[in-house]
Amino acid sequence: MAQGPLSGLKVLEFAGLGPAPFCGMLLSDLGAEVVRIDRKGGDDGASDLVTGRGRRSVALDLKSPAAVEACLKLMEGADGLIEGFRPGVMERLGLGPDLALARNPRLVYGRMTGWGQTGPYAQAAGHDINYIAITGALAAIGTADKPTPPLNLVGDFGGGALYLAFGLLAGVIHARATGQGQVIDCAMSDGAASLMAMFYGFKAAGLWGEGRAANLLDGGAHFYDTYRCADGRWISIGAIEPRFYQLLLEKTGITDPQFQRQMDPVAWPQLRDKLAARFALKTRDDWCALLGGTDVCFAPVLDMDEAPAHPHNLARGTFVKAAGLTQPAPAPRFSATPGAIQGPPPKIGADNDQALADWGFSAEAIAVLRAEGAL
Repeated sequence: MAQGPLSGLKVLEFAGLGPAPFCGMLLSDLGAEVVRIDRKGGDDGASDLVTGRGRRSVALDLKSPAAVEACLKLMEGADGLIEGFRPGVMERLGLGPDLALARNPRLVYGRMTGWGQTGPYAQAAGHDINYIAITGALAAIGTADKPTPPLNLVGDFGGGALYLAFGLLAGVIHARATGQGQVIDCAMSDGAASLMAMFYGFKAAGLWGEGRAANLLDGGAHFYDTYRCADGRWISIGAIEPRFYQLLLEKTGITDPQFQRQMDPVAWPQLRDKLAARFALKTRDDWCALLGGTDVCFAPVLDMDEAPAHPHNLARGTFVKAAGLTQPAPAPRFSATPGAIQGPPPKIGADNDQALADWGFSAEAIAVLRAEGAL
């Protein structure tokens, strides 16, 4: 039995890359029943593909009319659908939203793309770095010399998967109230732009200037940055509020009166150099012992080997070991209906018979699919 607040929600996922499977993982972690349609004969995939956890796999040959019909029948029993192909691909397969909604008017049909279903770039290939480039986000992130891609966190996962999960669930709430399904056009470029809302507000208010490492939250301020310690490791400081900043000065033993010019951008470069020299006097562990858990707004900069062993993460169970792998635990947390990893990433086609049977296919119908080479 699935565990989590989305228990009972049925989602059909068409296998894809990056944000689409991450969206499926998020929904599964909170209890949704996610069945993934994989390509028959495709690569079994790596068992450590964490974002593939917690769903079942049905492998179909979508060039087969019988397989297409099977997908449409699965759509009849689904609350939501996730697909991450270029615009028009699902229509060419005979699985587009018009046909799907005709079979199931309550279906919420989630479409994940980089550029969206419409617009001059809609049919162009791209990746996270491109999608965030046109939103103003990439231009604002990096060193003074050049923009730097922030992993795939802003476009694929923040602006893409999280917005699709949010949109899909909003659509399901509407469908359950009205009986009306709909199409969710989730573009990573749209989501990344939405994530920039606060910064566009800062710019409109004259509180954000052009250029990188020149503003309050982009590494421009000496009190909101990372610093190298005596052992070559790094720490992070985010002492924005005056009382937190004063505590930083107190804890680090800084009495230089120039540091009272906290909000003077002209002074920031010199103050950063002085603060860097101070932090270089001790190891990261020394600074953790002095500043950790205080209102200085401090944390060590940990790599992916170190993070799961940090005392705070251990206390909260932020990382878990599942299927032999250390991986992030489900988030967020629910007091009454906690989520859980529902299972390891499936091998392609591992659940053909059982998943189809659970979604209403008779043994005879499954046998026909297999006989026709569709399954």
